[in-house]
Amino acid sequence: MSSPAASSYALHITLIFLFMPQSSLGTVFTLVNRCDYTVWPGILSNAGSAGLDTTGFQLPPRATRSFQAQPGWSGRFWARTGCSFDPTTGIGRCDTGDCGSNLIECNGAGATPPATLAEFTIGSGNPDFYDVSLVDGYNLPMIIQPVGGSGACGPTGCVTDVNRICPNELRVGDGQGCKSACDAFGSPEYCCNGAYGSPATCRPSVYSEMFKNACPKSYSYAFDDATSTFTCSGADYKITFCPSLTSQKSSRDSPTITGSWQPQPAVDDSDSGPQDDLASWLPNFVIGGSPDLASHSSTLAVCVGAILLSLTFLQL
Repeated sequence: MSSPAASSYALHITLIFLFMPQSSLGTVFTLVNRCDYTVWPGILSNAGSAGLDTTGFQLPPRATRSFQAQPGWSGRFWARTGCSFDPTTGIGRCDTGDCGSNLIECNGAGATPPATLAEFTIGSGNPDFYDVSLVDGYNLPMIIQPVGGSGACGPTGCVTDVNRICPNELRVGDGQGCKSACDAFGSPEYCCNGAYGSPATCRPSVYSEMFKNACPKSYSYAFDDATSTFTCSGADYKITFCPSLTSQKSSRDSPTITGSWQPQPAVDDSDSGPQDDLASWLPNFVIGGSPDLASHSSTLAVCVGAILLSLTFLQL
């Protein structure tokens, strides 16, 4: 039989876990593929940040996958397109966003331009910083939507199909991607280096203005900070590839759509396929599912652990 002191201690431990701020448990990133084709997301953790569960994987249409990052994590996500990997050896390549590893896993390598990038620095006691960057060019539409959190916490990204309005001198292949002027020409004034390595000397170009007009909330060149960096505290994040119908491959021959945009609120993506009651409780990194479930999965696991710990003490 447990003593009153042991019971009190167990209850105290349980309450600590239950009321622990979610930010101390880490941040959940949920990647959603709304393209009408498969993408192969790549993940690069910055130096000093612990890696996530994988550095690259396959994500079919309508599928989701979630990852939990430790407080203080920083890195980037992007989608590789047109990939082909040998089923026996696993060796292959991608048309855009290829990380050069010749494997599904990127193994610490970044995206080969052009690629639309989702960049994060998760605060540890400080606000998170996040943005969608076209500084390395563009390959598909993407938005970031905070789930929960406090502060400004605005959505950001690019829903315009820039590939359809890309100038010929920046176009990749038959329109799979749109290079940045830096990647296309390598000139210091476009790359913001050398004599142009400061905000005062590196100004928007006709090419960066094209990206900015199409995607007003995304980074268009290296010093495009004022309208492109967003902050939030204690949130999880949903990253959606091809967030609207205008971004599908089949729309490449449709009339160009540009202008301002308002992303829809984060929604439950559990309609991606029938799931029984057991499957609905599996972690998102196993089955894919709603971002709301993903955002609370770590808290649920901690709560269950705390309850089991309490029962152990009560039996002492």
